[in-house]
Amino acid sequence: MTVTATADLTTAGTLGTLYVYGIAPAGVRPPEAPGVDGAAVRLLTEAGLCAAVSDTPASVRARRRDLMAHQAVLGELAAQGPVLPMRFAVVTPDAEALRGQLRTGRAHLAAQLDVVRGCVEMNVKGAVVHEYFADLVRRDDALRALARQTRHRPGYEANVRLGEALARGVAREARGAAREVLARLTPLAVRTAQGPVDDEQVLSTSFLVRSADEQRFRQAVAAQARDAGDRLALSVTGPLPCYSFVDAQSATAGR
Repeated sequence: MTVTATADLTTAGTLGTLYVYGIAPAGVRPPEAPGVDGAAVRLLTEAGLCAAVSDTPASVRARRRDLMAHQAVLGELAAQGPVLPMRFAVVTPDAEALRGQLRTGRAHLAAQLDVVRGCVEMNVKGAVVHEYFADLVRRDDALRALARQTRHRPGYEANVRLGEALARGVAREARGAAREVLARLTPLAVRTAQGPVDDEQVLSTSFLVRSADEQRFRQAVAAQARDAGDRLALSVTGPLPCYSFVDAQSATAGR
């Protein structure tokens, strides 16, 4: 028996299954916030750990109200101390299976709780600023020459060549700014975790930050946003449950 994450975030409830929100040290207060689909949340305690659970509804879908309910439960737990958050739509076959998984995974889970103790997750994203074209052309001799050539001999192919060159240049500058931002912010974090990037979003990194350093981290992001704002549009989200820095699911898988 295993704790199962539903990959498509949609599952039919099975009699006796439990929806799992997260794992915390034993002794925390049960969350008062209603869980997914309004279900009452309770704690299952075993081996010095507890899991916040509720009955699994007949259908688990990624509706905004249920996503917010999941986060609210985790928020109440996190306000009391370290918590290992489960992703949305994680279920376990029954209470006894989960208790057994807490027992067998205790050492790993306790170590994970120590990692995130006193910390929060902050996510920083950076997007390309396309309005950077004008300044880039002024500073880049090759682009300036290509722009001048296109003005003198306009045409579809010339415009396409200029547009592609500008897009590459702007993306190159944004990626350079992203590296600068990472170099400034990484020393302020306990750990970092890289997220997916693409041609438009060139920075997506989660930072494990000590709660006492959250304001300092925000100030550093704001300073970087001012410094790189012409090349990179920065945004910061948090504090978040430490999803990117724990592996609670593997520890609660059946053996």
